[in-house]
Amino acid sequence: MNLEIPQSVKVWSQFIHPILMWVLLAISFYALYLGIQIRRTRSAEGELKKELLKGKFNVKHHQMGSLLLALMVTVAIIGMAVTYINNGKLFVGPHLLAGLGMMAIIAIAASLTPLMQKGNDWARNTHIFLNIVLLGLFGWQAVSGVEILQRIISKM
Repeated sequence: MNLEIPQSVKVWSQFIHPILMWVLLAISFYALYLGIQIRRTRSAEGELKKELLKGKFNVKHHQMGSLLLALMVTVAIIGMAVTYINNGKLFVGPHLLAGLGMMAIIAIAASLTPLMQKGNDWARNTHIFLNIVLLGLFGWQAVSGVEILQRIISKM
């Protein structure tokens, strides 16, 4: 069975991955903001602490982290699938390898959640470190992704 994908779908499908990844990058910065608020809440005292607790930053951070984990893995797979469908192969290079590394990093960072909930400081510090590395890679991925997108557009 040979399922032929229409050319117009092949062309426009190439834009799904970059658009969604830019949205995920913005959500990542929001999750960072929430994480910073959690740290502020943890070290605050008195009325300031009461006020910060009302923001429920820990719940929101956990929700954004879960969303990021699910969507980052899904959108990365979509990007690889679209590349394969359009080219018959994946281009193994820095963009792909860094993206695969990002999926591993976000999975490891999320897996530390039960330990952090028990108050484990090394898990919390590792989570923070991994997510800073993740944001750095994500920023680089955004730039290299735009370069790839420009090449695709120039061939249209």
